[in-house]
Amino acid sequence: MTSDVAVPAPETAAANGHGDAHTTAGFGALTLGSIGVVYGDIGTSPLYAFREAVTAASGAEGTPTTAAILGVVSLILWALIVVVTLKYVVILLRADNNGEGGTLALMALAQRAVGAGGATIVLLGIISGALFYGDAVITPALSVLSAIEGMKDVTLTFEPYIVPLTVVILVCLFAVQSRGTARVAAFFGPVMCVWFAVIAVAAVHPIIRQPQVLLALNPLYAVSFMIHHGIIGFVTLGAVFLAVTGAEALYADLGHFGKRPIQTAWLFIVLPSLALNYLGQGALVLADPAAIESPFFQLFPQGWIRGGMVVLATAATVIASQAVITGAYSLTRQAIQLGLLPRFEIRHTSETHSGQIFIPRINQLLLVAVVLLVLLFRSSSALASAYGISVTGTMVVTAMMGFVVIWKVWRWSPFAAAALIAPFLFLDLTFLAANLLKVFEGGWVPLALGSLMIIMMYTWRRGSRLLFEKSRKLEFPLADLVAMLEKRPPQRVPGTAVFLTSDPLSAPTALMHSLKHYKVLHEKNVILTIETAQTPRIDPAERVKLEQVSPTFSKVTLKFGFMESPNVPKALAIARKLGWQFDIMSTSFFLSRRALKPAAHSGMPRWQDRLFISLSRSANDATDYFQIPSGRVVEVGTQVTI
Repeated sequence: MTSDVAVPAPETAAANGHGDAHTTAGFGALTLGSIGVVYGDIGTSPLYAFREAVTAASGAEGTPTTAAILGVVSLILWALIVVVTLKYVVILLRADNNGEGGTLALMALAQRAVGAGGATIVLLGIISGALFYGDAVITPALSVLSAIEGMKDVTLTFEPYIVPLTVVILVCLFAVQSRGTARVAAFFGPVMCVWFAVIAVAAVHPIIRQPQVLLALNPLYAVSFMIHHGIIGFVTLGAVFLAVTGAEALYADLGHFGKRPIQTAWLFIVLPSLALNYLGQGALVLADPAAIESPFFQLFPQGWIRGGMVVLATAATVIASQAVITGAYSLTRQAIQLGLLPRFEIRHTSETHSGQIFIPRINQLLLVAVVLLVLLFRSSSALASAYGISVTGTMVVTAMMGFVVIWKVWRWSPFAAAALIAPFLFLDLTFLAANLLKVFEGGWVPLALGSLMIIMMYTWRRGSRLLFEKSRKLEFPLADLVAMLEKRPPQRVPGTAVFLTSDPLSAPTALMHSLKHYKVLHEKNVILTIETAQTPRIDPAERVKLEQVSPTFSKVTLKFGFMESPNVPKALAIARKLGWQFDIMSTSFFLSRRALKPAAHSGMPRWQDRLFISLSRSANDATDYFQIPSGRVVEVGTQVTI
């Protein structure tokens, strides 16, 4: 059953930006966890960001100048301060939806605030969600490849094995996803703490030897570089953006760790370590311009120390990859619940953390796409060109939806909200424009992936709405049917029949077919509707709504948040407390399974009809998705044209 987006739930303190994490873990443990999961992506950017930016800044000359090096370091440092610290850590972490962050949580919050005119907000949410999948494909490929390339700095004999070894590591990473991230995640925090400590300490010696690199702390060097380098400065900006990729994960993981642990980890550990490392790489290249070939690994002495660093970098990049893979699962679950994607099989990998899930279909698609990218591009420099567009696109959309939330939810005046967001939006648009210059070098990859996801999400949403409207015209009003059945009841059989429907006002198709073919009615009949709220989770007290229609008919509405996996039997157990005598062993669940065919005149083009039909065929069985015991289910087939 395709469930409709629910009636907006009442606003809570969290919806106004004061929520915190859904967890009882200690502050220290949450801070450590956030270092491992949230900052894996942005924490591994020093592997390639500085090298790509200085190479772009050097232009045709090829040899980095002092002005180019100081300009790039200054641009990177101030991008970290303005984009990550001010926009995400200070402002957007306050724009949470009942403690949850991320692009679709922001979309639901903004849509709820706007009300009826929220179609543009939904479109923005679809675009940013689709672009995130591009990020989820490129991050593992680029991160792991850039770490394995460090083997060239240990010995050149390793060079032919870089791509095969990267593929092997990525295949292993995706293969272990089904076991759940809980056991692996226990090591994430400590490993990333070691990583940040090591990259900070390694940078101290070069900075002491070349203290002039500290001039880059002055933002005038960034401005001067942009003014005097014209188009090269603009191209360089696209590469500088690689240093802030991963900022979106910081917001998306808000629900896992809470606002304060994420802010503390960034301000006291991650930002200082990254700033020191970029300054250290700048100092190294100032002293020896030839070091630009591999400035990160050349911060470490040749031999076993550098070899150990390659191993640590590989571990850090696997962790960075894990964060976006997990993010893709969470985003998919939210998209399914918000009616943007068909139901896919969702497996829970932890008994205690509902957020730890595994989606086999998404895992397979990501693995194929990631391995193809590695084989297609074969080097981190080539892949870096493909990276920025999806992330900058998501950031632009996040800024736009952030404006709506600040204006409508925080109740600022539109001018004050615009004054706050405009500088960030201008910066994001500038970064996006700079990255669009790289479309033909590889930037087409995230654009193609994003476009594919946008078409899928839009088609599923539009098709579901058309199907709902068409079904509604054909269906019989429930109130009229119940009145007829109570007046002239057919043969009764013992037990309870539960009919699932997405439209509680019309008689469910399964009920009509049951009466038509079996000519019997159960003693008790329940019309069950499952709604998805625009809040991440629903209070158990608000989960069930029970309404008696007649002596033998009742309506039950189950409400779930978009971050929750619907469990019908567990939710119906709550209905017992409301007076419904529910026994799963004497209850039959009736579902209608629709076989779709394209109509001669539908509301969509023929190709879109076919796409919608193939998407509906790929959807997971409603029995599994709603966790109903399969032995209690009766499916009734119907054929519908769309």
